[in-house]
Amino acid sequence: MCPMTDIDLKPSAPTETSPTTSFGFRDVPDADRQGLVNQVFASVAERYDLMNDLMSGGLHRLWKRDFVTWLNPPKNDQSFRLLDVAGGTGDIALRYAAASGPAASAVICDISPEMLAVGQRRITDAGLDQRITCIEGNAEDLPFASASFDAYTIAFGIRNVTHIDRALSEAYRVLRPGGRFLCLEFSECQIPFLDRLYDFHSFEVIPRLGRLTAGAAEPYQYLVESIRKFPKQDAFAAMIKTAGFERVTYRNMTGGIAAMHSGWKI
Repeated sequence: MCPMTDIDLKPSAPTETSPTTSFGFRDVPDADRQGLVNQVFASVAERYDLMNDLMSGGLHRLWKRDFVTWLNPPKNDQSFRLLDVAGGTGDIALRYAAASGPAASAVICDISPEMLAVGQRRITDAGLDQRITCIEGNAEDLPFASASFDAYTIAFGIRNVTHIDRALSEAYRVLRPGGRFLCLEFSECQIPFLDRLYDFHSFEVIPRLGRLTAGAAEPYQYLVESIRKFPKQDAFAAMIKTAGFERVTYRNMTGGIAAMHSGWKI
């Protein structure tokens, strides 16, 4: 694991002609963003569950349970295949394996080898190597044939993708007709007072806890900022529709601190 104290989150300076994108609250050259995100996750891979506990107050565990429940994987379809993107540590795939039939399979695709190493260890410890496969790959250019999967999930990962529209297009491409897209992501808190409390927790508490528990505040600062830059619920639902999905809906979790989005390839 890369020590958190070694992380360098300084991007190169944008030029007048280079396209830029957001990295938290900063604008960085488009070509640099993925590398900067990779550094963040290389540094937090071994503490990823702790990171989510800090950011959600432990609620991410309940949200993920409800996420897999909404997926509702079949119990008797041995050919059912799940693709879990940006799911390197295996949280969703392991829950899916417990909820689905004994022969249903899953592929975890993550751009971070450090995150995948954690996931592979957990999968092996659970005795699920025959059902869950880990593959390194980019959500914007998935290394899979078209119409290969029955369901596509991504939890707390899509806001870290540089070009969200490309990732959504790839999700649509790799799903079979009748396949389902499900996304769980931090979103806009829509309850008065709770939103102010959440902002205080995000910007004042989380970076300090990151420094105390993991030795560096910078990765946690980026992750908090990336939540605020991510499209709000209705805007993200519109992006899913633009990618070609139908019957697009979403459910707010804990007043909108997180939201689950669903769409179907019909």
